[in-house]
Amino acid sequence: MDVKGASRRARSGAGRRTQAERSEATQAALIAAARTLFAERGYAGVGTEELVRASGVTRGALYHHFDGKADLFRAVFEQIERELAERLATEALSKEDPWEGLLAGLEMFLDVCVEPEVQRIALLDAPSVLGWDAWREVEARHGLGLIRLALQNLIDEGTIPKQPVEPLAHAILGTLIEAGLYVARADQMDAARDQMGRVLRRMLEGLRSPG
Repeated sequence: MDVKGASRRARSGAGRRTQAERSEATQAALIAAARTLFAERGYAGVGTEELVRASGVTRGALYHHFDGKADLFRAVFEQIERELAERLATEALSKEDPWEGLLAGLEMFLDVCVEPEVQRIALLDAPSVLGWDAWREVEARHGLGLIRLALQNLIDEGTIPKQPVEPLAHAILGTLIEAGLYVARADQMDAARDQMGRVLRRMLEGLRSPG
């Protein structure tokens, strides 16, 4: 057995893992710092020097892991969207009745629209920073699957009439995006959230009518 060779390979592997861990830690520090600053002051109000200072890394490290401030913003946005999808799925699945699960997910979605991170980063800044198409693609990638699953469960349970799921899922996603923007841009967000909640519930109730 080549003991020395095996030892060298083991040390080399450990080194690669350590480098990977360092790289991951640097990215995590940049994303965490950017997430806090973007939520507090918005994308335009935060400079790259402040981002690297707050994250405790060098400017070179920022540009090594990201193409720039906009690319870092996208990573923050993606993280928020992943977490939001997990929260909504957990809330919906906590209900035994699929219809109640859908309504619970709806209520949570409206609640998070007034959270500073979601309001500022995901709803107000992301469309302009990333462009409408890129923003919409991320929203759809994280949200469309949840809506499809919820609708299919409702059809399987006989709660809503059998119908094509894909166009309905897209229509509901578009409605939720507009609802979120309405709440996030409102001067009185809590009032707007309550008003939109009543509107969306009435719209969803229409799904249960034979059609």
